[in-house]
Amino acid sequence: MTKSPKFAFIKARWHADIVDQALEGFQQRLNELEVEAHIDIFDVPGAFEMPLIAQKLAQTGEYTAIAAAALVVDGGIYRHDFVAQAVVSGLMEVGLKTGVPVLSVSLTPHHFQSSDEHQSFFGGHFIKKGREAADAAFEVTKLHAGIKAA
Repeated sequence: MTKSPKFAFIKARWHADIVDQALEGFQQRLNELEVEAHIDIFDVPGAFEMPLIAQKLAQTGEYTAIAAAALVVDGGIYRHDFVAQAVVSGLMEVGLKTGVPVLSVSLTPHHFQSSDEHQSFFGGHFIKKGREAADAAFEVTKLHAGIKAA
């Protein structure tokens, strides 16, 4: 990569204490890779808002890649799997429409309780997923730099 990449990182605020761990993992991994990247952070109310914000960010042309993190849980009132599917599909559509890679760090556990055990488990899992998103952002940035526009 010739110039330093600029990434956007979108975080849903539902279960923020857990979701924020994805950004921690993302930043840790980029540091380990010695990637000097600028990361702009955007907080949104929930997962459903992420695709539109990702699209607006991608359209600016400022970002090398965009990562979006959310924990979509079954609240017992609505079908969380429909929300999760809409979010992931929306994020993919943004990437395809704009040409800016959009990475999902969205998890939908089958069973989530606000217990210390689940908070700890999913917090750790989000660190791992954030690290994986950093690896993907780094690799896709290299790939995009090597592809010549027709």
